[in-house]
Amino acid sequence: MSKIVLKNVNKYFNKNHVLKDLDLTIEDGEFMTLLGPSGCGKTTTLRVIAGLEQPQSGVMYIGDKEVINVTEALFKSPGERDLNLVFQSYALWPHMTVYQNVAFGLETKKVSKAETKKRVENVLKRLQIHEYIERYPAELSGGQQQRVAIARAIVTEPKILLLDEPLSNLDARLRIEMRSELKRLHQELKTTVIYVTHDQTEALTMSTRIATYFDGVLVQVDTPVNLYKNPCNLQVADFVGNPSINFIDATAELENGSLIVDSVLGKMTFSNDTFTENTPSTSSSFPCVLAVRPEQVTLNIESGILEGAVYSSMPAGSETLVHINVKETMLLTKELGITNLVPNQKVWITINPNTANVYDKGSGLLIKQATT
Repeated sequence: MSKIVLKNVNKYFNKNHVLKDLDLTIEDGEFMTLLGPSGCGKTTTLRVIAGLEQPQSGVMYIGDKEVINVTEALFKSPGERDLNLVFQSYALWPHMTVYQNVAFGLETKKVSKAETKKRVENVLKRLQIHEYIERYPAELSGGQQQRVAIARAIVTEPKILLLDEPLSNLDARLRIEMRSELKRLHQELKTTVIYVTHDQTEALTMSTRIATYFDGVLVQVDTPVNLYKNPCNLQVADFVGNPSINFIDATAELENGSLIVDSVLGKMTFSNDTFTENTPSTSSSFPCVLAVRPEQVTLNIESGILEGAVYSSMPAGSETLVHINVKETMLLTKELGITNLVPNQKVWITINPNTANVYDKGSGLLIKQATT
């Protein structure tokens, strides 16, 4: 079993409080992505799990084995945790061939030469780099070097694979290819994968669950679909999604068990089965924020209910991003294909209320969930 449990983990670098009361459970065989902006604590979490950093408080388990207990001064070494780490910089031995780099871990474990050869060749074929087996790292492209680093990490069949922004140095096309490779490898190997990135597209496309951090605090742990569909607060909603979500200032009030939200988009009524535990119980109106993803804003150039004017149109091949001015409020919509629109052109928009989120403006917390 390679289930990982961190409880009440705090980490400081001098006076900088990097991890704040971290509680996180990573299930056996899961692909967990640690997501957040630079400096939020995700890499530090990875290094604590790997045994490269010692927290100032907390405990950690891998399976039923306690590997960190600060109170009892217990810190198991990285070698006792049965895991491998792939760095952003690849960290390949420049004087060794691809075969020697990948075989290194097996040789240190005293695996027989025949078994080593079999396992190395198998993993290189799986990663489609077997033809480079006798080359040196300097003779490989960045994507090929990355595959060698991953091959070296998985050839020893670790229970846990840690990946620290491994694709950030690759160009856009290679990143897409490697995302596919990593997802396929996870499904084949059933290894527990912990992946660090600030790239939300990587997180949303590869993960079984995503842990989202801000300023050392773990804010939301959820599946990619739920994280995108129902961010727990305005901060997560603003961070997750490309292009960014639309925020519309509004007022809300509870009436006969329903939530009535009034904004430039008109009045929307939501039933209580969409409410969260953060929904206020007050009978007075209160300020809120209506949040709508750009792809949920439907644009019509002929007729409709809510009129607006095109501010800008940005064709991007497979899609067109259009900024629309609606009663002095700017909305972004994403249209599939190329849409030829000009500034100040009159258009109409519609929004399905079931796709919208509502947040309390004071606390920033989600009070009404999207249902479709």
